[in-house]
Amino acid sequence: MIAHAAATSAAPQHRSQPPAEDLFSALEELARAQREAGLHLARRLDWPRAGLGVVRLLSTCGPVQLTDVAAKLRVDVSVASRQVSQLVDAGYVRRTVDAADRRVRVLELTEQGEALTEQLAVQFAEMLGGAFTLWSPAEIAQASHQVRRVAQAITSAHDAPLDAALEPPLTATDEEGTH
Repeated sequence: MIAHAAATSAAPQHRSQPPAEDLFSALEELARAQREAGLHLARRLDWPRAGLGVVRLLSTCGPVQLTDVAAKLRVDVSVASRQVSQLVDAGYVRRTVDAADRRVRVLELTEQGEALTEQLAVQFAEMLGGAFTLWSPAEIAQASHQVRRVAQAITSAHDAPLDAALEPPLTATDEEGTH
């Protein structure tokens, strides 16, 4: 009974709200679930959660600059630098000089970082395999597509010039005055 009460009180409360606010609320739930899953995996691997994102990024993108890491993770360069420094100190990432432009430093995984990437892949497969056992491959593909659409829409709105976002929309009266 106590476990049921705790589970019920922890369940999200869905109130009637405008669709965009409901979507934002759902995204907050997803972000919390993602953070919790990342924390769980990081604990299993005995590694800080934030560093796992950098390792996964480097495994998919290959050697990149620090500014690229920050941009792809959508964090400040100082945050990315701190995460990368931890990975360098632990032996998972190395900084090298770009052969084409000696002023540029490039980040890449070491053999130890590649091994961590393989461990991550196994852990992710186990976790997601268990989480989506009742979903068909088509449902997973559709969910992936929709999540990417949402991310793209938010990114596009976020990346729009600030002036355009602050300008009030044209009204019928405004349009009449421009002819």
